[in-house]
Amino acid sequence: MLFFRSTCCILLLLFTIALLTSCSDGAYLLQAAKGQWSLMSSAESIDDILTEDTERHELREQLTKVVTLREFAVSSLDLPDNGSYHKYADLERPYAVWNLVVAPELSLKLNEWCFPVAGCVTYRGYFDEQEAQAKAQAFSNQGFDVDVYGVEAYSTLNWFDDPVLNTFLDNDDIQLAGLLFHEMSHQVIYVQNDTAFNESFAKTVELEGLRRWFDRSGSLDLWQECLQREKRSADFNKFLAKVRSDLTQAYASDQANDQKRIAKEQILQGAVDDYEGLKELWNGYAGYDSWVQRGLNNARISSVASYYELVPAFQTLLLQSGNDLENFYAEVKKLGALPKDERLVRLKSLAPSIRASLN
Repeated sequence: MLFFRSTCCILLLLFTIALLTSCSDGAYLLQAAKGQWSLMSSAESIDDILTEDTERHELREQLTKVVTLREFAVSSLDLPDNGSYHKYADLERPYAVWNLVVAPELSLKLNEWCFPVAGCVTYRGYFDEQEAQAKAQAFSNQGFDVDVYGVEAYSTLNWFDDPVLNTFLDNDDIQLAGLLFHEMSHQVIYVQNDTAFNESFAKTVELEGLRRWFDRSGSLDLWQECLQREKRSADFNKFLAKVRSDLTQAYASDQANDQKRIAKEQILQGAVDDYEGLKELWNGYAGYDSWVQRGLNNARISSVASYYELVPAFQTLLLQSGNDLENFYAEVKKLGALPKDERLVRLKSLAPSIRASLN
């Protein structure tokens, strides 16, 4: 019955795409539908995998953790109990999709793409990395700053029953739990045309979920490791916020574009040097090296902000809700119903004179 429901949904989606092929994004939407169909058609029941007698011991061990985490998310985080994450799909690749982000040469404002259901978002996902890179190169040739990055998971917002992917399972216990809580939270609320709202809300639920999970399981060492990671993440995002601020000032100046390009180059080179100083504060921790070494540009620096910039405001709202997630979700839904500008003003008013404590 679930398969029939999913098949009908995909056929309906394909029919919708057929009606849209006169639009410029028909080919893109078709690859998205084909990729989603391939993903779902390869999924198998987790219950069946856990009861089979095969050599897939490591897979069964990881899926057992997923089952326990999902049950916790439903019972203790008030996240939706639906058909998602009852199946497993091995995509035989390291990422579910590759996201393309694009920004003008002298602006931090990311390009937006608008689609049925999802509304407007600041990224474009591809199921094939080479296709994503080819599109990125086309934008780069036109003078845009671009970035392509792999994504381990995404939510279909309960349009389909999302499976657990092989891309989840290479993560350690902290990352696995956080990823599942994050993706399940997208099914609580999704606001069209507001990537920062959606991602910052999900990140907030992820962090609160991790706190509660490690508290219940008595995994104090893992929680302390989680706190250390979040501290480094906060340091890194503060560092990037400073870079964005410097670039914003340079782009808003009255200088000619050639001078702005020189200022941009100097700021980005200075950021690389500053990052080395940041590593010294982390006692040489090099976990962000590969990210920085791929090169800093407007697209890369701006896309990261979508995931974190409103987290402190949401954490404050959670505190004001008495750390009661049901009340918190109700308040978030009220915010989501507001016009975007008013919603942002409300969130900024929450921003933390006090920052929500993770301890």
